[in-house]
Amino acid sequence: MSGRPGNMREREQEQEREWKAEAGVYLAVAFVAAGVFGAVQPATGIPPEVVQLTQFGPAAGVVTVGLLWPSRVRRRLSGILPGRRTRGPVGREALLLLTAPLIIALSVGAYACVEGTARMTGPRTLQNPFALIVVAQLVGACGEEIGWRCLLQPLLRTRFGPLGASALVGVVWGVWHVQVFAEAPAYAAGFLLATVAMSVVLGLGLERVQANRLLLAGGFHTLVNLGMLLFMDEESGAVLPMVLFGGACLLAAVPWVLRSPAVKILAATQGARRG
Repeated sequence: MSGRPGNMREREQEQEREWKAEAGVYLAVAFVAAGVFGAVQPATGIPPEVVQLTQFGPAAGVVTVGLLWPSRVRRRLSGILPGRRTRGPVGREALLLLTAPLIIALSVGAYACVEGTARMTGPRTLQNPFALIVVAQLVGACGEEIGWRCLLQPLLRTRFGPLGASALVGVVWGVWHVQVFAEAPAYAAGFLLATVAMSVVLGLGLERVQANRLLLAGGFHTLVNLGMLLFMDEESGAVLPMVLFGGACLLAAVPWVLRSPAVKILAATQGARRG
């Protein structure tokens, strides 16, 4: 009997080392691979407007972790493809995808109120066919989301819960975009606010969804990217649109947070104490 607590502690310590090693390898490869892909993109001739090769850094991280811990990675990636029906609330997937255009609409509306005019780039004025951009953006977004939402989110969820893991993944996701830190501090702050808020939306929106997780996350990501391409000017380094975008993401995340089980339990507990 006396040996069991010691064995349990050893097992817990082993599990702690395992998930930290898995997360560490994934993040190291995702960061390094993104840098390498970004460096070679000019030589490929692929326009960044179509797709940025850095987006495939997380996918490289998933492949590497999968080679080292195949059984664990298979468990984490379960549900990323079409399969059995989900047990989540009806319409959750639609609400998740609709949140993306809501973010863009809030951003554009706020910008129009501040500047007195809205910005729009017609799809036909782009240097590349819009249909090609849409497909390539979806592929690139899935290259990111298979790492952030399909591997790292489930890995951290068991340690920090859905909301905590979503926020933590959002911070790492934002820092992974290291190029934003070359811009003004307010620009970087707005971007980090956006990544954390969108990660919360995605993490909570995919909670208990058991199929098509990759396409849903990639679809949300693609809609946001296309909206920014057509209606925003953040790529120029302008601070105002990025700050407004971050604020719009935060507003869009609030309903998801209020509906999360953790917040509902906290509200019920506080209500019981008052009673």
